[in-house]
Amino acid sequence: MLNHLQNTVLDDIDKALLRELQADGRLTNVELARRVSLSPPATLTRLKRLEKDGFIRNYAAIVDREKAGYDLLCFIHIAMQMHQQEQIENFRRLVQDMPEVLECHHITGEYDYLLKVVFRSRKDLERFAVNRLTPIPGVSRIHTSLVFTEVKSITALPLE
Repeated sequence: MLNHLQNTVLDDIDKALLRELQADGRLTNVELARRVSLSPPATLTRLKRLEKDGFIRNYAAIVDREKAGYDLLCFIHIAMQMHQQEQIENFRRLVQDMPEVLECHHITGEYDYLLKVVFRSRKDLERFAVNRLTPIPGVSRIHTSLVFTEVKSITALPLE
């Protein structure tokens, strides 16, 4: 499927559809068709293709984390002791099951993983670090950075 995706080229109408949906995922097919100057059936056909080809992975509401009670946003760097496949797979599996973890990235440099996590309080952060991360086999170092202010946080890709 990756080769198929790499060979798929987005034309200007596909990009326009994706830009409109990134701005407002609740647009009706009729309104979306009007905005990109296509018929509703042609728009629906293109959307189904973009979904099938994996360009559109999901439709979701973006919830304001602070209004939902998650005042603490953190980035946690994780260093692994050894890069054994079993420990890596175990770490990844465990992180997948942690609802506080919004994102997990395997990175280069001094640390192996970067987690974007949310908490309601510093006590929740402490419990997470001490009881959930530290006991994971293979984790050697944890470095946590607290976010004072989100300067920019968007989900839309710059489709040109």
